[in-house]
Amino acid sequence: MNTAQLKDFCSRLPGSASRLYEPPSSILVYSVGEKKFAYFKTSEPERWRFSIRVPPDRFTELTDVPGIKPARYMGRFGWITIVDVRRVPVAYLTELVEWSYSKALASLSKKRRAGLAG
Repeated sequence: MNTAQLKDFCSRLPGSASRLYEPPSSILVYSVGEKKFAYFKTSEPERWRFSIRVPPDRFTELTDVPGIKPARYMGRFGWITIVDVRRVPVAYLTELVEWSYSKALASLSKKRRAGLAG
């Protein structure tokens, strides 16, 4: 899966919204109900690095993989950064994104979740 396909996948999740933050942040954030579940770095030298929240039991496993590291500033909250998304198997990457999305969705109130559902 390349960057364009991954951006399309993130934007098609129910209730997903994206927002581009200009410099100095330079990130494209995907959120559901204003809760972030993924983001891309949009400036050089880290352009198109992708960050998501992962399950605590997978954090250490994933950060031991070359090209995957704790996300800057967000690593302490269980976020990782994938340097090149093309190197991660599609099924595994979509599973991780869906988990991050579900975690963000679950953190919303029942009323807010119901509003997003329909």
